[in-house]
Amino acid sequence: MTSDRWQSLRALPLSPLTHLFDADSARVSKFGLEQAGIYFDFSKTHLEDKTVAAFAELADEMRLSNRVEALLSGEPINISEGRAAEHCAERGIGSPASVDNAQALHQRMKSLVEIIDSGALGEFTQIIHLGIGGSALGPKMLHQALKLGDEKYELEVVSNIDGVALEPILERFDAGKTLLVIASKTFTTAETLMNARSVLDWMREEGVADPLGQVVALTANPEQAVEWGVDETRILPFSETVGGRYSLWSSIGFSVALALGYEVFENMLAGAAGMDQHFQDSPWDQNIPVLAAFADQYYAQIRGCETRAVFAYDERLGLLPDYLQQLEMESNGKSVTLEGEKLTLHSSPIVWGGVGTDAQHAVFQLLHQGTHLVPVEFLAVAEAGDSLDPAHHNGLLLNCFAQGAALMAGKESDDSHRNYEGDRPSVTILLEDLEACSLGALLAFYEHRTFVNAVLLNINPFDQFGVELGKQMANELADDDGNRLDASTEELKKRAFGA
Repeated sequence: MTSDRWQSLRALPLSPLTHLFDADSARVSKFGLEQAGIYFDFSKTHLEDKTVAAFAELADEMRLSNRVEALLSGEPINISEGRAAEHCAERGIGSPASVDNAQALHQRMKSLVEIIDSGALGEFTQIIHLGIGGSALGPKMLHQALKLGDEKYELEVVSNIDGVALEPILERFDAGKTLLVIASKTFTTAETLMNARSVLDWMREEGVADPLGQVVALTANPEQAVEWGVDETRILPFSETVGGRYSLWSSIGFSVALALGYEVFENMLAGAAGMDQHFQDSPWDQNIPVLAAFADQYYAQIRGCETRAVFAYDERLGLLPDYLQQLEMESNGKSVTLEGEKLTLHSSPIVWGGVGTDAQHAVFQLLHQGTHLVPVEFLAVAEAGDSLDPAHHNGLLLNCFAQGAALMAGKESDDSHRNYEGDRPSVTILLEDLEACSLGALLAFYEHRTFVNAVLLNINPFDQFGVELGKQMANELADDDGNRLDASTEELKKRAFGA
């Protein structure tokens, strides 16, 4: 039946965007939805009433309501690993026991923030946060988006095992005033722990008598952190049912809460909770994450689009495309269904993007005149984040809005080199202001959108076994016990390390 539903979707007529606007004077109000101070404009996508209705029928067939309920109530929806996915419990929606546990752990985090702020553990002015994947991307993105420049602590987030990422920070920081935060769900992450040992070595070399006394651990495996040497009073646990790329709502957000103030963290949780409630309560045709997923699946399955581009017209959101790459491609980059059968649909799009207006002078040539059809997502903030001449921000916004209009309208020319076909889709997301509450809502929107896409594809978005294979092979290469890979890889190893 599901394959028939996809066939009926593919059989719908393909109307140009300009025709859709001409045929429906209410299109902007119908496909422009608002939540938590964020306006989502889906009107420049090819969604129309009959398309949305057909996708709503598919959603019902895939039991989307039941899957949403299972997610938000803490059922073991991650079937391949036999556990729940309880990031929403961190925001107050989930099983009562999980919500209570999350609140207790948040209170523990708040207490540690207050203790550090008081100077009881040392006169810290700098923070090095070590993690990888969601343990680093989330905090780094949040800090860049929300920092004001006059914070009590200077925060640096390092994820790469490449020493070039860490060494300049060590050269600049004061070891005696540096708090080391180690974020690892299992507390066995090789890259993170190698970086941590290097920071501790640096502290010792700089004369710090007890480097481990300047460490805070964020982990779902506190026993391993204690074994590693961290004082149990400086370990902030979080639940095993909170996945890494969904973990910034948990203790993983500690460094940001410390650097920017715990109230910022609380406001972010509140914004996300509001989007959770909207997602839970709204009908499909008025449900922002669901409509976004309908558009995603329309372009992936009906139009054959393999990528989606995200451009933040605000320097503060410059890391958002990176964050979304992990969220979407790690979640939905799968090739089998929930039943373990081969997936016959396109899975996650390749997510890429950058910052406007820089991108206009680089990749937008392809978007306007290339042969690839690429759905584009624009993000902008109505309130300026700077105090310079308003012409700066006005120009930024006008460029953002003009790009979406130009992609849709195109421009005919007798000179084929100057011809723009148009009919190229985009979504614009406009925040009233960039602050913790609206950013929390925005990130929760992306999480739920990713989940709905997974339900429509009938895949599990909460495991990530594909991350492990390369790491396993790296370990095999490191073990000099006769393990050999292909001839090409062995030649590279020989050239890099010698015979």
